[in-house]
Amino acid sequence: MSTSSVSRSGPVALTRPARLPSLGRTPSGLRAALTFFVAVRLAGAAVVVLANHATGRPLLRNLAHAWDARWYQHIAAHGYGDLIDITRHGAVQTDWAFFPLYPGLIRALTTVLPLSPGKAALLLAGLAAVVAAWGVYRVGDLVYGRGVATALVVLWAVLPQSVELTIAYTESLFSALAAWSLYGVLRGRWLWAGGLAALAGLSRPSGFAVAAAVVVAGAHEAVRHRGRVSPRLWVGCLAAPVGWLGYVLWVGHRTGDLLGGYFGVQQAWNSRFDFGRGSLLFVKGLLVHGGGFVYAAALVIVVAGVLLFCLLCLDRAPLALVVFAGVLVLVVVGGSGSFASKPRFLLPAFPLLIPLARALVRSWRLRPAQAVLVVGALTAVSLLFGAYVMTVARAPL
Repeated sequence: MSTSSVSRSGPVALTRPARLPSLGRTPSGLRAALTFFVAVRLAGAAVVVLANHATGRPLLRNLAHAWDARWYQHIAAHGYGDLIDITRHGAVQTDWAFFPLYPGLIRALTTVLPLSPGKAALLLAGLAAVVAAWGVYRVGDLVYGRGVATALVVLWAVLPQSVELTIAYTESLFSALAAWSLYGVLRGRWLWAGGLAALAGLSRPSGFAVAAAVVVAGAHEAVRHRGRVSPRLWVGCLAAPVGWLGYVLWVGHRTGDLLGGYFGVQQAWNSRFDFGRGSLLFVKGLLVHGGGFVYAAALVIVVAGVLLFCLLCLDRAPLALVVFAGVLVLVVVGGSGSFASKPRFLLPAFPLLIPLARALVRSWRLRPAQAVLVVGALTAVSLLFGAYVMTVARAPL
């Protein structure tokens, strides 16, 4: 399948499943999908606020200041090099571990609007989540049709870990940049794809997954056409990794170790690629000694992500989507660090939901009540799980 463009009359149309009736066939399909997405995520935020009230905590504090959010806001207010943390094991954690795009946008917003860094961070995260859902819909519509696109947004909205889209974290911003970059690849708009991939690389450590998708898809296109491709493809592929590489090299320069400095900073956060050793040790400890509900749920989500990636490959999805999702799955499975954080690392990997979205469309056609029941149950689980991890378990996500 070509990754440069997806034609309505091309090979994609031959494998496209039947579309979702009524909702997916109307021009309001996008509006309906985004309306559902916004409603579910606002409901998720409301449930967290109510849970905070019930437990006597400040209503919005853990939405705006939970865990890593305080680091982003401190960078926005004071720049880099101003905040360090010493762990109980003596590791020196610095703010250089956090990529600059999100705190830079927070700083810009607080400069032009009378907002605190926390409120600006929440506003940016919420707006980016809507833009991300829009991009997810456009990717699904382009490749599989409006029915699957609608189902894809619905499923992404009700993931158990989707509470991360409504707190002051980078997942929504990264997801927005990734979705629209992948859309650019599928449409053959290589400059847009490369530029957005560069910005994605400035938003999260896993931003190189978008660059990998652009570069691999571009290389495939060049080989398929024996090098006779637009110069824009080469420029887009060269631009895609610039953001991620630029920040890694900048940190290396600041630490005095150009190539290894950033990875040394990450090791202080117990974050490194160890080929799955840490994940295996975690699973062994969980099975032998047990653990909290959040850690068991995280394991289930990660295993589901691996299985969904296998289904995505069997589904013969476009190469860019497979590479993007595959790199994120590889980082989650092969990387060390807190296992409770791994579900949110998979959150931007929306292509993993394509097989489920296609199944949901088929279910809607045959048994609409069953499809509605499934979506309702997933929504309830998402809202309750989000409130639980934010206010009760308070696991380090």
